[in-house]
Amino acid sequence: MSRVIAIANQKGGVGKTTTAVNLAACLAVAEQPTLLIDMDPQANATSGCGVPATEVEPANIYHALLGHRSAEEVVRKTNIPYLSLVPSHVNLAGAEVEMVNMIAREQKLDGMLAGIKDRFTYTVIDCPPSLGLLTVNALTTADSVLIPIQCEYYALEGLGKLLNTIRLIQRHLNPSLQIAGVLLTMYDARLNLSRQVAAEVKSYFGDKVYKTAIARNVRLAEAPSFGQPIVLYDILSPGAQSYMSLAGEVLSHG
Repeated sequence: MSRVIAIANQKGGVGKTTTAVNLAACLAVAEQPTLLIDMDPQANATSGCGVPATEVEPANIYHALLGHRSAEEVVRKTNIPYLSLVPSHVNLAGAEVEMVNMIAREQKLDGMLAGIKDRFTYTVIDCPPSLGLLTVNALTTADSVLIPIQCEYYALEGLGKLLNTIRLIQRHLNPSLQIAGVLLTMYDARLNLSRQVAAEVKSYFGDKVYKTAIARNVRLAEAPSFGQPIVLYDILSPGAQSYMSLAGEVLSHG
C-alpha cells in the first residue's frame, strides 16, 4: 500500500527539508521504494539530493502542477537505489499565482500523483514555509502530515494556524488526512529549554510525538552542501542514526 506523508510547518528553519530528505533516504535504504517531492521554490531538497538547478529547468514540479509535463517526465532517479525525486525550481514561486484561477486548484498535485504513486511505498513531500496553495496541495493529497518542531523559544508559536489549516482541509478537501506525528528537532538534552519545549509538546500532542528526537549535529548540517543525504555523507554520525531511528518508527506505524 502506498503512503503519502507531507512534512509541514509554516515556520521556517524548523528542519522540514532536512527531515524530508533524510527520512526519504532512510526509507529508501530500508529498501522501500520512495518518492521525494520538493514543493518548495527554494529547491533545497533538490540540491540536498545532489541535483543542481541547471539540470531541472526543463522538467520539474512546476511544469507538472501546471500540466505542461506528465508525472513520468518529472520523476528522476537519485544516487540512492529505491529513492526517486520530483525536483523543484525557483520558478515554482510563480505557480501559486498562475494556479489561482484554475479549476480544482487545490487538487493539482493529487491529480499529478494519481498515476504514479502506487509505484512507491512512500511518498514524502517537502512543503514550503507557508500555508499557501502549494502546502494546501500537499495536504490535500497526503495520507498524513509530519510536523517538525524545533526545541527553541517560540517553538509552538504559529502551530495553531497549521492545525487550523489541517482541520479545514480535513473538513473540505481530504477527510482522511491524519497527523502522522510530531518530530522534535534541534534537540539538546543538556539545555533546560530543550527539555521544557519537549515536555510542552508532549503534554499537547501526547503519543503523537515521535520517540526519536533529532539532536543538533554538525555532520547533519554539512551534508546538504555536499548534495548528499546524511546516510551517504556519514552513516555513522548521530544525525544518520537519528533519522534511521525515525524511519523505523514510520515503518512500524504501517
